[in-house]
Amino acid sequence: MIEELKYIILGLIQGLAEFFPVSSSGHVLLFANILDVAENNPLLLSITVHFATTLSTIIIYKKRISNLLIGVCKYQCKADIQFLIKLLISMIPIVVIGFFFRDKIDILFKDAQQLTCMMLVFTGCVLILSQMFKKSTNQISYYHALILGLAQGLAIIPGVSRSGITIVTALGHKIKRVEAAEFSFLMVLLPIIGITIIEIYTVYSLGVSIDVAEIKSLVIAFCASFISGLFACKYMIRVVQRNNLKYFGYYCFFIGILLIIIL
Repeated sequence: MIEELKYIILGLIQGLAEFFPVSSSGHVLLFANILDVAENNPLLLSITVHFATTLSTIIIYKKRISNLLIGVCKYQCKADIQFLIKLLISMIPIVVIGFFFRDKIDILFKDAQQLTCMMLVFTGCVLILSQMFKKSTNQISYYHALILGLAQGLAIIPGVSRSGITIVTALGHKIKRVEAAEFSFLMVLLPIIGITIIEIYTVYSLGVSIDVAEIKSLVIAFCASFISGLFACKYMIRVVQRNNLKYFGYYCFFIGILLIIIL
């Protein structure tokens, strides 16, 4: 029961931290180390819980996604086609990084406690500085989509918040707050789904040993992450609207400093 509880905690952390700008990968890595779980396949655990929050995003934005797909398939809405193209453009950097540097990404997740802590401090500073961006009136252009994609690529480093860095980048370019949050959450869907498929195939093709107990633990973490992700996604949209990102910045900064001292 103790092991199951550990994975429930990790799943809850991922679900909240994926949408709250505090770096889900960083928190999962640190807490996995503290709780002494997933030592053999830390990246597999990270991808499993990330996929769970991806499904949470799909549920929250199901109407937006369905309208987008209908508009594109029927060629009836030019705005929907343009929005889809922007999403595809935003995915280019992460696809390039994943294709050419996948082995190096695996290395980032091993014995990366100090790196994660330093990147949490960096994330905290970025979120605190977001208070400088008061006016947000622009819509996302193709140029903005590429810039946000580059920002998302930086978030591969554990400790860098994906939602935080992309939303703050959008606000820095004076993108409307609601649109910034929506685009940030939607732009990660296809990359996460793709990475999940690739990782599952890799584990299968390499014959990596995953016993029944580990599969059970991953399922538990997946469910906990999915449920908490539903709550966090809805709440985070309101946080962005109210310009309250600085509070998450204070948390990331101080928890990063504290863990650097402790670890």
